[in-house]
Amino acid sequence: MDGTGPANGEWDKSKLPSRHVSVGNTSAPHRAFYYAMGMTDEQIRQPFVGVVTTWNEAAPCNIALSRQAQAAKRGVTEAGGTPREFTTITVTDGIAMGHDGMRSSLVSREVIADSTELTVRGHSYDAIVGLAGCDKSLPGLMMAMVRLNVPSVFMYGGSILPGKFKGRDVTIVDVFEGVGANAVGAMSDEDLHELECAACPSAGACGGQFTANTMACVSEAIGLALPGSAGAPAPYESRDEYAVASGKAVMELVKSQLRPRDIVTRKSLENAAAIVAATGGSTNAGLHLPALASEAGIDFDLMDVCEIFRRTPYIADLKPGGRYVSKDLFDVGGVGIVIQQLLEGGYLHGDCITVTGRTLAENYADVVFPTDQDVVRPVTDPLSTTGGVVGLQGNLAPQGAIVKIAGLPSIKFRGPALVFEREEDCLQAVLDRKYQEGDVLVIRNEGPKGGPGMREMLSTTAALYGQDMGEKVALITDGRFSGGTRGFCVGHVGPEAAAGGPIGLIETGDMIAIDAEAGTLHVELSDDELAARAKIWQPRQNNYQAGTLWKYAQTVGDARYGAVTHPGAKAETHVYADL
Repeated sequence: MDGTGPANGEWDKSKLPSRHVSVGNTSAPHRAFYYAMGMTDEQIRQPFVGVVTTWNEAAPCNIALSRQAQAAKRGVTEAGGTPREFTTITVTDGIAMGHDGMRSSLVSREVIADSTELTVRGHSYDAIVGLAGCDKSLPGLMMAMVRLNVPSVFMYGGSILPGKFKGRDVTIVDVFEGVGANAVGAMSDEDLHELECAACPSAGACGGQFTANTMACVSEAIGLALPGSAGAPAPYESRDEYAVASGKAVMELVKSQLRPRDIVTRKSLENAAAIVAATGGSTNAGLHLPALASEAGIDFDLMDVCEIFRRTPYIADLKPGGRYVSKDLFDVGGVGIVIQQLLEGGYLHGDCITVTGRTLAENYADVVFPTDQDVVRPVTDPLSTTGGVVGLQGNLAPQGAIVKIAGLPSIKFRGPALVFEREEDCLQAVLDRKYQEGDVLVIRNEGPKGGPGMREMLSTTAALYGQDMGEKVALITDGRFSGGTRGFCVGHVGPEAAAGGPIGLIETGDMIAIDAEAGTLHVELSDDELAARAKIWQPRQNNYQAGTLWKYAQTVGDARYGAVTHPGAKAETHVYADL
C-alpha cells in the first residue's frame, strides 16, 4: 500500500484510518472537538499518531514515561505528523508480588492490549508510538501494535540504576531474598531496612535480566524498536533522544506503510526467542512470544520457543542467574553486542525487516564486539551451549513446562512432592521452615484459569534463596515465575490443575523427577494410577466469581499458547489498518 505520503505539503489520507474523523463535511463535528483542543487545520490534515504510554505513579518502572512521551510527540511533530497522547494501565509486579494482587498482573497484559486497541479504533489513529516500562506493559503494547497492524514503533522506558548495599550492586530481588534471610535470622532487621532503602535509587524497571529487560531486548531483536533503544537506563537523557527518533521513525513508516505484521514473522519470533536464551532471560517470554504470534496469526507456542532456547548459546552473564545488571550491559555496548554475536554465529535470521526499513543484519552491521569486558561472552566461548531457559515435557506436563537453568550448578532434580493448593500456603511453609532439603514444592491451582491470573512466585522462590535453600529444593507450578526468580523452578506446567492436568492429581510424597538436560518432567506414577485419580478429581472452587478476574477466567486459553483471551489473527475477517 502506498500513496499516503505528503505531496506538495499535503497528505493523501484516502487510505488512512483518520480520514473517517478529519476529512470531508461529515467530519465537521469531529473537527469541532479538535479545534476545542487548540488543533490547527494543518494538524488535522496530517496523520494522527497515537502516542501511548503506561505512565502512572504505581512504581518507578513507569514514572519517567510521561517525560519520554513528550519527546516522542516532538519527533512526530517534527516529521509532519499530529501526535495524540493517551495512557493505559499497568500492574507492577514488584508491588503486586506475594499477595492476592499478583492475580491482576498477567490479566493487565490483555487490558493494556485491549484498551490500546479500543483507543486507536475509537479515534481512528493512523500509527502508534508505544512506550512501556513494566513487565506486562511491554508485550501488551507490542500485541496491540500487531493486532491493529498500523505503522508502529515500540520503545522501552529504560531500566533502573543499580542500588548499592555494603559495597555491592543490588536489585529488588535482593530485597525479596533478604526477607527470606531475615525470617531465619540470617539478616538483621536493620540490614533489611538498609537494603530496602538502597535497592531502587532511580526511575526505571527492575535492573536485572528480569521480564522487563528481557522483553526490551526482544523489542530490538524482533524488529519493533529502534536499534539501541532498549539499553539506556531510564534517567539518562539519551532516552529522550531515542523517543524523538522513534516519533520520527513512525512517520517514515506511515509513508512506506511498513507494518508490524511485515516485521513480526515466524523468523523474527525465532530471533526474539534466541535473544531471551542468549541473555538468560525471563521464563515469561514463553508466554509473551506465543501471544505476539497469535496476534499475527502465526503458530509459535511454548515448545516452539523452547526449541530455539535449546539450540541457542547463553552468553550474557546477567542477574538473576549471573553477575551483572542491565546498566552493565548498556555500558559495554547494550543488546546490540549480543545480537551481533548471535548474527556472527548464525543463530539469528539477519534478513528480517525492522522498523528502520532495514534488516536486522543491516541495523547491527557496524557493531564491534568489545573484548575488554566479561558481561557478554563471545558466541564461540559461551557460558553454556544451551540457552538459559529450557522446556520440559512428560507425564506431569503433557503440554509442556519451562525452567530457567542459567546459573544452576545442576540441571537434574528428583524428590518427593510437598503439595500446596495456593502460593500463600507454600510461602508460609517456607518462612516457617516446614519443608525438607530435597523436597519438590508443588503449587497448583495458580494457572491462567484456575488462579485466576497465573500468579508469579517470586516471594516464595526468593525466600528459599534467602534461606540458602534455593538449589536444595525444587518448585513446580501451573503458575509462573518472576524474571527475577532463580533456582530449580519449573513453571507454566500444562494442562493446569483447573483444566484437569496431571499436576492436579499429585499427592504429597509422590516422587517427581526433573531433567532439564533431557527436557523431561515426570511424576513416578503409572498411567493406571493417574487415570484412577483423575476419575475422582474435582476442580477447586476459587473466590473470583464476578468482576474482571472472572471474565478473564472464562476466556483465557492454555499457557502453552500464550494464555491469550481471543482467537487472534487467524479468525479475523478484517484488519483495523485497512478500514
